[in-house]
Amino acid sequence: MVIDMNESRLNTVAQLRAFLAGTLEVDFSPPREDAQRYAFISGVLKRFGYARLGRCDKGVVLRYLEHTTGYSRQQLTRLVGRAATGEVLVKGYRAPTQPFMRKFGPADVALLAEVDALHDTLSGPATVHLLHRAYQVYGDTRFQHLAGVSVSHLYNLRHSAGYQAKRVHWTKTKPAVGPPIGERRAPDPQGRAGFIRIDSVHQGDFDGLKGVYHLNAVDCLTQFELVACCERISEAYLLPVLHTLLEDFPFPILGFHADNGSEYINYTVARLLDKLRVEQFTKSRPGHSNDNALVETKNGAIVRKHLGYAHLPQRFAPEINIFFREHLNPYVNFHRPCFFPEIHVDAKGRVRKRYRVADMMTPYEKLKSLPNAERFLKPAMSFAALDAYVAATSDNQAAARMNAARSKLFQSIQRRSKQAA
Repeated sequence: MVIDMNESRLNTVAQLRAFLAGTLEVDFSPPREDAQRYAFISGVLKRFGYARLGRCDKGVVLRYLEHTTGYSRQQLTRLVGRAATGEVLVKGYRAPTQPFMRKFGPADVALLAEVDALHDTLSGPATVHLLHRAYQVYGDTRFQHLAGVSVSHLYNLRHSAGYQAKRVHWTKTKPAVGPPIGERRAPDPQGRAGFIRIDSVHQGDFDGLKGVYHLNAVDCLTQFELVACCERISEAYLLPVLHTLLEDFPFPILGFHADNGSEYINYTVARLLDKLRVEQFTKSRPGHSNDNALVETKNGAIVRKHLGYAHLPQRFAPEINIFFREHLNPYVNFHRPCFFPEIHVDAKGRVRKRYRVADMMTPYEKLKSLPNAERFLKPAMSFAALDAYVAATSDNQAAARMNAARSKLFQSIQRRSKQAA
């Protein structure tokens, strides 16, 4: 529906203020022709005596023009400045009547393509030297123009349409060697526990020496999280730690999702997951940062918060691993509450997530709240035994023990690092 608006009765700045206050939610579709919009701007400036207005009133007029013409504030400022000097607003940009003369024509571009084909496209300086020699040393008059081309403009000629038409390079796509590792898609738990997202966190460098690497694995549905530590992310060090990490979860691992890091996307890890009967091995898609966002968030909220960014030498990886298994992991999963989203899908199909305080619970409580939660536990696990373990220590006691163990660990590392130095 198109509505023509007659705004000629707006003659005072007060009326403009009232108009703007009542039409903030209204979108105007100005004419596409710039000439009509220029005429409208000139008429408004003349009607309100823009040059005689005060600073505040001028701002109201500019907001009105911005609202009705579709121009940005910067463009309006330029147009109003031109109109204030008495200039008639017309388009000032057009093709020059006498354009620059082209020094290098199609014949020169074709000759350059011929030279590049003969010499297999050398670097710019080398090609310029060849063109200069062709004319100065060997007297080939075809190179009279090209003999004076600069290196920078040579690349401009190589990017021209005429050159590209002569020199088309076809590079065959190299097929992947062997079957693909993992599937590029987001994990799909479908209401089941056991679909983890995993990422590596490096604990800093010092004088060229690498620190330890933390493996952080988080269940998509329950946020049950386990952190482990290894000296290096090579196969010999990472694979045993990864195997132990997956075995420590209270439920079987059904899905394994990682970013595209080579420490996880390789055939060795694929064989391990196949041995553990993991249903889905997925990896993040390009341009989809949310595919592994949960574990990336936990990297900062858990690993960096409790371990910091300081360098931890690789030889202390076993002791850090003990701290993770005995103190940090139990505290995070049984005593630290997390937000869990309430998901809504609107009429347009967009997913909306709402995080309510009433829905906060620990990962263990979330696991227990799942329908038929017993079916997710490993055969050797039971909620009765886990409940007794949780009841034996309060949340504050678990946090205090974890903090004391962390302080003792850092003091030990610092003391022995100084002795080694």
